[in-house]
Amino acid sequence: MKEFYNAYEVFELAQQIERNGARFYRKAAEAAEDTSLRQLLLELASMEDDHLRVFQALQERLRDRDWAKGFDPEAEAVLFLRAMATGKVFDVRTDPSELIKMMSPRDTLAMAIGFEKDSIAYYTGVKAIVPEDLGRQEIEHIIAEEMRHAALLSRRLQELEG
Repeated sequence: MKEFYNAYEVFELAQQIERNGARFYRKAAEAAEDTSLRQLLLELASMEDDHLRVFQALQERLRDRDWAKGFDPEAEAVLFLRAMATGKVFDVRTDPSELIKMMSPRDTLAMAIGFEKDSIAYYTGVKAIVPEDLGRQEIEHIIAEEMRHAALLSRRLQELEG
């Protein structure tokens, strides 16, 4: 049986991931007492805003097009994306920024690293089903940026743990 996945919905979920990330980083920045940590978190929030705009533009390009997934004979990428979308991998419907009030800087950084890893996993699944001409290169760029975010956060966490 052939599986079809609506790219419009895929990009909608990606936008929610980016909104949640930006909101999380801004709330974490508000709670951060360390100026350099606050600045890092605000920069990450701004980068998530940039990713949001990319996904909005990709979604807009698809507004009037039917789109089927790329070659995925076992439908693994589609099944993975569906699992993520329903909260079985991570739940984008909840607002993680509400947890910040109770978290230490170490906890905040560890949670942020987890969110970045989840985003990378989701976008890797998206990349597997998005044809070249419909945004695969942009998605690859965002994956690389999310990897840099995770590295920055990991470095900062190592500094805190001294």
